[in-house]
Amino acid sequence: MTLDPALREAYESITTATITTILLKKGLRNVGLRGPKPLRSWGRLVGPAFTLRFVPAREDLATPASWSSPTSTRAAIEEMPEGVITVVDALGVQDAGIFGDILCARMRKRGVTALVTDGVLRDREGVEDSGLPVWCSGIAAPPSVAGLTFVGWQQPIACGGVAVFPDDLIVADKDGAVVVPKDLIEEVAALGIEQERQEAWIMKEVQNGAKLPGLYPMNEETRARYEAETKKGG
Repeated sequence: MTLDPALREAYESITTATITTILLKKGLRNVGLRGPKPLRSWGRLVGPAFTLRFVPAREDLATPASWSSPTSTRAAIEEMPEGVITVVDALGVQDAGIFGDILCARMRKRGVTALVTDGVLRDREGVEDSGLPVWCSGIAAPPSVAGLTFVGWQQPIACGGVAVFPDDLIVADKDGAVVVPKDLIEEVAALGIEQERQEAWIMKEVQNGAKLPGLYPMNEETRARYEAETKKGG
């Protein structure tokens, strides 16, 4: 999936907090990935999900030799299209780094927008130097095969307790990472732009001394004033 540039631009202006509120109103409560936090401040990034999946380590499969297998993280990276956000189900394992500096550098070279995982990375200094934006749950020195077996890519996964399907939209910012189901991408974008505009107006009212009841959320009188002022460009 290639994300329309106009949709990408729209989502770059919509916070993950706003997205979760919109999806909550539509009945989707479980969209915020638990665990992934920005390794450093990257700004807000948006892209279709390219999924990778690990299972618990099994000694006959989780070996350094597996890194040369056709089913390996190395092979998966070579299938990643430009502009995706790679989302990795690492089962929340905290003591086996799923990627290090060389793999992250290759992902960056292929044009991957970001990496999001409920697991941990290794080679922190090199990962940061690679320039690949990363949301993860920590850092650990041991390699992935110390605790995990890689089993495939572009499958439905559970990352941070959230179901993520290939081509769902991932939005990641300072608050974490959220998933927008692919069938809702356009609708949530439109609703998100409007909610951000409303909240900017509400913030201006608060800074001018307005009280919250009737303002946030808006009652009918306040909404009518908001619509009149924004229609005039006020």
